[in-house]
Amino acid sequence: MNELNVLRKLAEQQQHGPLKEMAESLYQNTGNPAILPLLASACAHLGLKQQTEILYGQALESLAELDYDGRCDLAAVLIVMQRLNEANSMLTEILIEQPMHALGHARLGYCCLLQDEQSCAQQHFEQSLALLPSRLVVHGNLLNLYLNQALYQQAQEQLDKAFEQLEQQCDELPSGIYQQYWLQFNTVQLQLWLKNEDSAQAEDWLQQLCEQQQAGECEEALFIHCLQQYSRLLAESDLHQQASYILRKYFKQYPNNSDLCLTLSELAQVQGHFIQAVNLLHKALKNDSENITLWIQLSSACVHRFDKKARKAAEKAVALGQALKDTPEQPLAQIKRLRAQAGNALAQVESQEQNFDLSQKIYRDILAEHAHFLPALQGLAQQLMQQGHIDEALELFERVKQIDPIKGHSALINARRFPEDINTLDKMAIAANQPSMEGSLKAGILFQLASAWEKRQEFDKAFGFAKQANAASKQFLPYNAKKHRNQCARLRHAFCRALFEHRKECGVDSSLPVYIVGMPRSGTTLVEQILSGHSDIFGAGELGVIPQVVQGLSRWERHTGSGRSYPDCIDDLNAYAAEGIANNVLTELIELAAEDKPDAKHVLDKLPHNFENIGLIKFLFPNAKIISVRRDPRDIAISNYFTDYQAKHGGMGFAYDLETIGEQLADHNQLMHHWQQIFPGEILELNYEDVVDDLEGAARKMLDYIGVDWQPQVLKFNELQRTVKTASVWQVRQPIYKTSKAKWKSYKGHLAPLIKGSNAKILPDPITNMLTLPQPGFLTDGVALYKKNDLDGAERSFKKMLHHNAEHAACNYMLGLVYLSKNHLDEGIVLLEKGLAKAPWHKEWRNNLIKAYQLNGDTEKVQALQTRPAAKIDNDHFAVSDNLHTQVN
Repeated sequence: MNELNVLRKLAEQQQHGPLKEMAESLYQNTGNPAILPLLASACAHLGLKQQTEILYGQALESLAELDYDGRCDLAAVLIVMQRLNEANSMLTEILIEQPMHALGHARLGYCCLLQDEQSCAQQHFEQSLALLPSRLVVHGNLLNLYLNQALYQQAQEQLDKAFEQLEQQCDELPSGIYQQYWLQFNTVQLQLWLKNEDSAQAEDWLQQLCEQQQAGECEEALFIHCLQQYSRLLAESDLHQQASYILRKYFKQYPNNSDLCLTLSELAQVQGHFIQAVNLLHKALKNDSENITLWIQLSSACVHRFDKKARKAAEKAVALGQALKDTPEQPLAQIKRLRAQAGNALAQVESQEQNFDLSQKIYRDILAEHAHFLPALQGLAQQLMQQGHIDEALELFERVKQIDPIKGHSALINARRFPEDINTLDKMAIAANQPSMEGSLKAGILFQLASAWEKRQEFDKAFGFAKQANAASKQFLPYNAKKHRNQCARLRHAFCRALFEHRKECGVDSSLPVYIVGMPRSGTTLVEQILSGHSDIFGAGELGVIPQVVQGLSRWERHTGSGRSYPDCIDDLNAYAAEGIANNVLTELIELAAEDKPDAKHVLDKLPHNFENIGLIKFLFPNAKIISVRRDPRDIAISNYFTDYQAKHGGMGFAYDLETIGEQLADHNQLMHHWQQIFPGEILELNYEDVVDDLEGAARKMLDYIGVDWQPQVLKFNELQRTVKTASVWQVRQPIYKTSKAKWKSYKGHLAPLIKGSNAKILPDPITNMLTLPQPGFLTDGVALYKKNDLDGAERSFKKMLHHNAEHAACNYMLGLVYLSKNHLDEGIVLLEKGLAKAPWHKEWRNNLIKAYQLNGDTEKVQALQTRPAAKIDNDHFAVSDNLHTQVN
């Protein structure tokens, strides 16, 4: 019957909507039972489960009336319904009776493929094509099999046959179906070129396709799709830099293509280049400002780093989503999904800013309409974990598992709920080896597998997965151990005993801030959780307040063109500046505590790496309490090595290699020894093992040190309802346990790199470019004197700085202004020129130099400076208030 051939053609071309419509009409008119399996197949692919079951039952009742093709169609329904064993049996019976049935071999091959019987699947696909070489879908399945088994020569031969068949069927295939196979086969060809290390041929093909597009012989969207596919294949082969290069090459020719911008942004984020990713999305939005997907992606790229930008982007996405109208091009179902994605972006922003009630409402509103929307399920569950609502979080993770088993099991492992069967872990291992934009391995899943096998006490296997996970992560983490070592040396040099002896007037007399420091995974979160149970103490978590002070000081030095940075510049902070900075820190801490504990006498900042900033902390707050948490360094190392940090691009790069962990441990020990010498008896050292062995004794010791009365409720730290966002989120919800002590012994055979790193001599580069100022404030004092018109006083102050730092841009510039005010035009102009050359981003310095040229009659120099392109201003400069913009009158 010719109509059946047409229906089977629609099924082969995956046109399930037209297939359903035509099959229903034909069955009404003819009642032919052979139509029922095809109609059931269409309904199954369209997700119409109940209708599929009814039609399958009707077809099964008419099984005796079906020929071999009809029975193959019925087996296809079973495959879509995931009843693979039944399908396998039915197809095997057909081939016993009719061993040369091409469709039977194709269907059984696909069934075997789904059952992970690759060798059997290959045999049936090859037999099917030998009998009927025109079936393009079978070519595609066989090509994927060859690729999965690394049979590249066979794949190339098969691909040539597939292209030949595609061209023979070009006229009879609908254009969309032809293009679908064309893309599929050319993607395989790109894969084969890369597997054979022949990227030059791939890039030549892309260039030819680009030329065809520019000549009007193919659509821009088709070329961009192929370019995206190639860049993704490069990334999947761990060739991320090559992928970035090829995308940027064509981005110059297609600068307004939003899809290309999105791919470049995604690739930049994978590599940790977040500012670059944000800039690309901004560029795309300039040309496509109503693109809701771009706004959602921008919010996602900003949410952990640029709070204000993330909020603005999410709110814009929500507004655009609400304005969408139901059209044939954009049906209601698609609109609802876009609105859910936009709402989820806003919920992430609210959660990041700890507006938990609001974020929870948004998440729950999304799930009320889209019960299986994974991003909302995961986001809400993670937030509930942070807030200590463990049971509900686990329920949500179980729902995630039903939808996406790999994501669900990964989340549950993070919450210390491990799969009981090895089969699940094996499936996760397969998923971890599926290439993606991240690369050839998925590090996150590998970290979960390491934890799961550790739980099963198969330590060598656990370490193997951890090693794979760290290697996969490390390719994007350009951690420089030498640079860190040099920075620690500069910290010791800058924050020396002499500094504190000569700057006794600096700082604020406040005991409000308490700093908990130590190596990551040393027990700082546990210590904070214990102390936060006290009524006078507020635990603020890991704050970026002190690092922001550090960044601000370095920005100021770049702004003034001093050539210095933190910590070198600490000796230039006078008492007034130090007091202002300290009071700003106090204000922020008080505001953080205001909602939960407005009467708190102490606020905890438990950013572990503040151990590097103890000198600055004591400079600003001489009476600040500092608790240094110590732990067996081997346990610290293993715990870091088994942890995937969200902040790995922001300073945790050392934690993905045992040798660099060892070097960081050595740097930490030397730095803490230095601080103990500078501040003897002022820093409380606390061993994690002592806390585990004697919780009450350790708690009393800490509270006595801080200066508050004993409160027994601190011992119930695991019952405390507060938000915890660190990698220890699940641990602090448990009572004290001792299994984390001496865990390193299970991995002692793998610790050679750690021992090498920690025992190596600490040899930083010689410190040759750190000057020491005898007193602070030469620049700021000079500016103040200049504004009071005390030109001689200002001149002396600026010259004192230039005696120590002759290249200081702002002091050269300000001394130039002094000379101009004294009518020494030539000398003043030379100094203004020198200052502007060192810091060309200052527009007012440039304008003042132009005015000085005009006063001196240097018209050629005026014209030359006016026509010279203005220097680009680093974004950092926008964050610094400029009090050096003094006008030439």
